Amino acid sequence: MSNTAIAKPEPGPLRRLARDFLRSKVAVVAFSLLFIILILAAFAPLIAPQNPYDLRALDVLDGRLQPGEVSDSGFRFLLGSDDQGRDIFSAILYGLRISVGIGVLSTLFALLIGASLGLMAGFLGGRVESIIMRAADLQLSFPPILLALILLALLKPGLSNIVIALVAVQWAYYARATRGAALVERRKEYIEAAHCLALSPLRIMFRHLLPNCLPPLIVIVALQIASAISLEATLSFLGLGVPITEPSLGLLIANGFQYLLSGKYWISFFPGLALLLTIVTMNIVADQLREILNPRLQQQ
Repeated sequence: MSNTAIAKPEPGPLRRLARDFLRSKVAVVAFSLLFIILILAAFAPLIAPQNPYDLRALDVLDGRLQPGEVSDSGFRFLLGSDDQGRDIFSAILYGLRISVGIGVLSTLFALLIGASLGLMAGFLGGRVESIIMRAADLQLSFPPILLALILLALLKPGLSNIVIALVAVQWAYYARATRGAALVERRKEYIEAAHCLALSPLRIMFRHLLPNCLPPLIVIVALQIASAISLEATLSFLGLGVPITEPSLGLLIANGFQYLLSGKYWISFFPGLALLLTIVTMNIVADQLREILNPRLQQQ
């Protein structure tokens, strides 16, 4: 019987990324905290002690109660209440659900559109590449907040419209990153072999080229979800985001802004803290992913 060891096949890029990610304690802690935030957002109706937007559950007499104060009905407001008698803790959970949902949904649509266009630009080249990249350069020449404001002024505020505005703001980042990765990958042997097998361009792009372009896109996804949540909160704070019947964290901060000078800090403070924690955690996860994908950063 031969003693020659059988070489194990090299893991794919995504499997290597997961393996290296789990070796970093900072990455695991940040991702665990982010996972808890996502669970709270996803299951807000089951976790929240009150439905803060059910008028039958509200009492104006419970308005602006301090954190930990108990109402006449015996309900304890852990983080206080707003001017409508809404439980701030419950409102934050529902606001997280809207903010994170908009951030994830807009980022996924932007990734789908941007990565597809970037693959076409990097793989096909020529006039197709020129048109797509000039459109991306034009979009990136505008500040994101300005472009989103212009689009929402034309489309009017609303959940679907703010997702459309955020997709229009984000797609160019994925197009440029995917095009750059595709330019590198398309010169490799496995792409030349796919050409020799007479595979269709679509199959080569999405079956063979795209999986090897994904690792750098994962970092951009994590960053852009945080950016989309921050941008949506800004737009909602300005009154151009989600409607008042579907509140986000930005709208919750705006609701309590007028009471800051009167000492009712908790109405804006705790939603702002939840927003800050969500964005910082996502940025830490993205930064850890960036270090894992770029070995040169680990050596510094």
